[in-house]
Amino acid sequence: MASTFFLEIATPNRKFFSGEVEMVVLKTPEGFMGILKDHAPMVVAVDIGPIRIEQNGKQIEAFLSEGFMEITKEKTIILCDTAEWPDEIDANRAEAARERAQERLQRKLSQIEYIRSRAALARAMARLKVTKSNK
Repeated sequence: MASTFFLEIATPNRKFFSGEVEMVVLKTPEGFMGILKDHAPMVVAVDIGPIRIEQNGKQIEAFLSEGFMEITKEKTIILCDTAEWPDEIDANRAEAARERAQERLQRKLSQIEYIRSRAALARAMARLKVTKSNK
């Protein structure tokens, strides 16, 4: 059996995941990052994208929005704005959000509107990716 560590994922609304896992791969602003047991302690920003969790030899995938991850010797904790399992994502709604964000990006926007539209597009694209990869 592979070495495990404790992972907890929490949002403002719920405890999304809690349990022993073998590996976690998620997106950070610098790219994808993998965590195994005995990873160096650190705090890392979490970016919008999929998270892949290996538990009991099986891989599960979900969507995470922005947040932070703290890695210690005892556990890894991820605090993020939103976390969703593939069956919780409405693909039609995500597709409509993607289209709206792309339309907004075609217009002349203020810097704030541009940043918000890019974030909305990233969330929609990540949700769609998670739903398609779990079919």
